[in-house]
Amino acid sequence: MQTWNEEMVIEANIEVIWNLFQLENMPRIMPQIIENEVIEKKEGVVGSKYRQKYQEGKRVETYIVEDLAHEDTPNRKHNTSGFVLAKAFKIETSFTLEKIDENSTRFFYSGSNQGVNFLGKALMKLGSTKNNDKVVIDFMKRVETEALKDSK
Repeated sequence: MQTWNEEMVIEANIEVIWNLFQLENMPRIMPQIIENEVIEKKEGVVGSKYRQKYQEGKRVETYIVEDLAHEDTPNRKHNTSGFVLAKAFKIETSFTLEKIDENSTRFFYSGSNQGVNFLGKALMKLGSTKNNDKVVIDFMKRVETEALKDSK
């Protein structure tokens, strides 16, 4: 299993950053997600399900994402979601935003990627944690870049 737990401070208002995680803005921070359709919307968000299509090169994977935890207060925003990718990997991700002041926010991104069958476990052993770290850092920098664009 691979896990990650990173944090950074973004010089933007917490609401500006949180807005990037809304369905309609997701392509800005996750350009590989080419489709994000609500299947089931639950009151309070937890239990809501979405059909996502993820494209890497010519390959497109479709999977169902479920919101596992959600918090939206003026000083703290949090969402945890989980999905199984290619019937081989169980992935869980968490995004947390904590307001430092009106113009700065602490952004936490954590998660895990676990092989669920023989193929998934074998690929996890072959996979590079360095590559996973790069994906995580690139994602966080993209969130920062987009938040700074919206802060102007």
